Amino acid sequence: MIRILIADDHAIVREGLKRILEEDRSMELVAEADTGRQAVSLARSEKPDVILLDISMPERSGVDALSDIKSAHPGARVLMLSMHPEDQYAIRCLSEGADGYLTKESAPELLLEAIRKLYGGSKYVSPSLAERLAVNLSRKPLQAPHESLSERELQVLILIGSGKIVSEIARELCVSVKTVSTYRSRILEKMNLDNNAQLIRYAVEHNLG
Repeated sequence: MIRILIADDHAIVREGLKRILEEDRSMELVAEADTGRQAVSLARSEKPDVILLDISMPERSGVDALSDIKSAHPGARVLMLSMHPEDQYAIRCLSEGADGYLTKESAPELLLEAIRKLYGGSKYVSPSLAERLAVNLSRKPLQAPHESLSERELQVLILIGSGKIVSEIARELCVSVKTVSTYRSRILEKMNLDNNAQLIRYAVEHNLG
């Protein structure tokens, strides 16, 4: 039996994932988490085989919690789930220690396939991502400016690119307006940009947001 932990802050998403898991009798849901911190705690106490980890969660994002989950339960296999396209987060997540990446738009059978692959000791990426990874191994591309950002800074950039104002971003990330402004200042400095208009233009041109 494959023991699974679901970590997602949206109850509707968790219910949908549970229904998919119920289709396979070899899989058992052992716990649910709605924050990154809770996911770390449950990984330590429940010792699941596979963790379905949402990238965007309050308190601590999935990527922020990933290394702590691996420390708390080294045997856990982690499949990152996200609304963001692969080209925004997948390679970053895999480099941080994730065992697979799947967008939430994927078909249910792909989720079950990914879980089985991770449980069997393999990694899971889509064919299109596998091709990009192969290209990255064969040549060292020039780093895009946003690739120098931290995971949280990238989140803020994506949210700015989607048209959200500072107060909206603060609410979504469960941080203060001052903290978001600090991230914004760091992003502008690292990317050598001057204002929000340039950030939004950059995000649009690079399909972020």
